[in-house]
Amino acid sequence: MGYISGSVQQVLVLNASYEPLNVCSLRRAHVLVFKGKAEVVEELDRPLCSATSVYPWPHVIRLVNYVRVPRLVQRKISRRALFARDGWRCVYCGTTTGRLTLDHVIPRSRGGGSVWENVVTSCAPCNLRKGNRLLDEVHMELRIPPRPPAPVLFIRLATPKIPQRWERYLGAYAQAAA
Repeated sequence: MGYISGSVQQVLVLNASYEPLNVCSLRRAHVLVFKGKAEVVEELDRPLCSATSVYPWPHVIRLVNYVRVPRLVQRKISRRALFARDGWRCVYCGTTTGRLTLDHVIPRSRGGGSVWENVVTSCAPCNLRKGNRLLDEVHMELRIPPRPPAPVLFIRLATPKIPQRWERYLGAYAQAAA
């Protein structure tokens, strides 16, 4: 196949409902299309060529059958994903300057878990002020309640530069990721 050397080609994968799921390699996308498990929704202007055939170069594919994404399956929490979910700002005071840290709303020592609904971005001063206490004990409030991020957040983090042609598929879900 005629792949561009030196760069990893990424393809946006949509569910049958056009909901963005993830990104995959060009090779994986071609296999899904070739096996009839996906269809090409957007293709690039150049073809993929083998020794005997020419295929469309997939840029966005849609799964033929709907894949139920269980909400109970949590993506692993990373600082980068957490900070991106919270807009790179402290959920207590709103600052975007200074050192950002991960804070457990209900401290782990008090039974709080390391789940998306219990971790937030905090600046170092707010984290120090809160310490090992509950919010009402230190008269602090969350500006936004913590929740699991939308899949679009992980797509945006996995792709250094989102192609313009992907925006129409990500746009409706962008607010959920912000």
